[in-house]
Amino acid sequence: MTAVTAPAIREDLRQWQQALRAQFPIVTGHPELAYLDSAATAQKPQAVLDAVQTYLTTSNANAARGTYTWANRTTELVERTRERVARFLGDHRPEHSAVHFTSGTTEGLRTIARDWLPGFLRDGDEIVVPDADHQANIEPWREAQRLLAREGVHVRVVPMPYQSGSGDYDHRALAERAGPRTRFVATTHVHHVYGGDMNVQRIRRAVGPEAVICLDAAQSVGHLPVSVAELDVDFVVFSGHKALALPGTGAVWARQERGPAFTPGGWSGTPNTVGIASLEAALDWLDAAGVERVERWTVALAARLTEGLRRLDAYEILGCPLSLAADSTVQRRQGIVTLRHRAIDSGDLGFILFSHGFMVRSDNHCQGEAGERTGSVRVSLHVYNTVEEIDRLLSVLASLQ
Repeated sequence: MTAVTAPAIREDLRQWQQALRAQFPIVTGHPELAYLDSAATAQKPQAVLDAVQTYLTTSNANAARGTYTWANRTTELVERTRERVARFLGDHRPEHSAVHFTSGTTEGLRTIARDWLPGFLRDGDEIVVPDADHQANIEPWREAQRLLAREGVHVRVVPMPYQSGSGDYDHRALAERAGPRTRFVATTHVHHVYGGDMNVQRIRRAVGPEAVICLDAAQSVGHLPVSVAELDVDFVVFSGHKALALPGTGAVWARQERGPAFTPGGWSGTPNTVGIASLEAALDWLDAAGVERVERWTVALAARLTEGLRRLDAYEILGCPLSLAADSTVQRRQGIVTLRHRAIDSGDLGFILFSHGFMVRSDNHCQGEAGERTGSVRVSLHVYNTVEEIDRLLSVLASLQ
């Protein structure tokens, strides 16, 4: 495999990307390493690091608990960032929605399952659970089912149907399974293993206008444009650390139209104010960079990688086979490419790649029981990754044929 056979990358995007890559100190400080694990956590641009430093040295205080200047600034920061999240998600009717901060996607999904879902469901209702997605989008709903059963409310779990071999949802089969008692659907925007856009709009058509749809957007927010107006979902949950902000930060966006208003239960303690400051800065940075171009860049890199891998017989690429070709009219693979070597264990392959300077994920990726049981190597990309890194990776992989 050589760069000559790989898909071309537009020159204007190259120049744009070079300027952005230079803003990531950890990346430019280690030119010998290629960080290819952004689906686990993304690196942080200097603007986010500066915002954290500025907040901690000028305004650090608790929110909504004081009347002095620093406390007021922090309270304003929290409320301003709520509005910022809504705008970033394309919410054109923020007066009919709410944004609540969490520690990340996992806590956000569990909060919905624990504090909202039990009050929404009745005996005999059904919920759809995606058992081949991330466990964070499976376990909370099954836990809610068990808790309701203890109270005498029996809810049926309907497994999300998948297309054989591709990892995509089978929307036609879902339409056949869904009925008038289908009240809640847990779904994923971009699959964390297969890298595909899961066609959430088709979920709405399959389950009808009344069902509540909860979207795990951990692999989409910060990576591609997300519009709640277009998706017609009721909850969007994401992690800040995958969207260039600090760890321990995330948000639940709630539409507040189908079912009761979403309000997390229990006492509201001190928010992660420095994380919220980093999230505001990260969303500002992404807007300035252009999330549409971030998506185009990472999709182009993923296409280059998959096109190269198709020429290497030793490898299997997981996910929809129709999305592998760079010129495919059904290209829906985002910046995630997961592969297996037909002879080398995935854990061993991960160690080999790191010995060549590539940092990748190699395990079963926290996938649910209906997903892959055999480990694999996941390459996940962001705006700081380069064409040269992809070509070097392909060269190393080719040497292991």
